Amino acid sequence: METTLDGIRDVKLYQNKNGYRFSVDPVLLYSFVNMKYAHHIADLGTGSGIIGLLLAKKYTASSVLLVELQESLYRLALKNISLNNLDDRVKIIMADIREIKKKLQPMSHDIVVSNPPFRKPLSGLLSIGEEKSVARHELKLRLPELVESASYLLKARGRFFMIFHPERIPETFDEFRKNRLEPKRIRFVHNDAESASKIVLIEAVKEARPGIKIEKPLFIYQKAGIYSDEINEIYGRENK
Repeated sequence: METTLDGIRDVKLYQNKNGYRFSVDPVLLYSFVNMKYAHHIADLGTGSGIIGLLLAKKYTASSVLLVELQESLYRLALKNISLNNLDDRVKIIMADIREIKKKLQPMSHDIVVSNPPFRKPLSGLLSIGEEKSVARHELKLRLPELVESASYLLKARGRFFMIFHPERIPETFDEFRKNRLEPKRIRFVHNDAESASKIVLIEAVKEARPGIKIEKPLFIYQKAGIYSDEINEIYGRENK
């Protein structure tokens, strides 16, 4: 498959030209991770590796594990690890998140992140091509399976960060609590000040007490075609 070479902040990566390509979502999720220190990080459903690579640059003393099911994306992420000279700290396995217990040790990570497929198979238009469809629709991974795997990997007081659809917050919180994860922080993302939120950033802490913080909303655009100052800061560029 033909690839393109792209860049975001201090990370370079190859992406399939006509396959799944990262959008703003993983960049927002990376920026939402706010732990001061992290030794072991896992990125479940890494795609081309964008979130895990950004976090490896952010937490320079950490080891990062990327997990990807699709072979085409696995090979891209493997290539991107070397492209960014992170072979010593970033590893990848090709594995089904639903079977992570067969591959990895429990309570082994401080942070787990995921930008999972959040469209149910019967909702929305299916993406063209299997790579896009699997990445965006719950065809091979459902919410309960993701949350169970994240909790399995996390140490006590470890944190799970995910980006999801606001309409699914109730079932997300239900699944968290079934798996000893307590939602502690959420932030709604809007296209602009006039639009409803279609994305929400969520942080859950394993074996924490109840209590949640609702952060101020994040706006992608300050006006038509002009990114907000915060988005430009997240992308590491000047306002345009």
